[in-house]
Amino acid sequence: MKYACLIYNDETNAETNPQFGTPGFEPMMAGYMAFGEKHGARITGGEALHDTHTATSVRLRDGEIHRTDGPFAETKEHLGGFYIVEAENLDEAISVAADIPHAASGTVEVRPCMVFED
Repeated sequence: MKYACLIYNDETNAETNPQFGTPGFEPMMAGYMAFGEKHGARITGGEALHDTHTATSVRLRDGEIHRTDGPFAETKEHLGGFYIVEAENLDEAISVAADIPHAASGTVEVRPCMVFED
């Protein structure tokens, strides 16, 4: 079964979300490389996302498109990226998610992917 591992972190915290060129960036990326090496066979997709200031929220109301700069939710932690992983069950998916480096400083939401029959 496929599970989405949605990675949330406080993008304003330079310690837990270091930017390229800062001292914490290389160790953080090394953690993600180690995660990829350990679980690469299970990972079927995923992407890192730009910070929330680049986001646009879209809603369709009464046939009219409404755009809002930024994410819809007002939260401290923001969606920073995701993986799609293959796992036998939820417990196995949780075990994989626990190895994602930002699980130690943020939150990784594990959610089963829907399967639509042809």
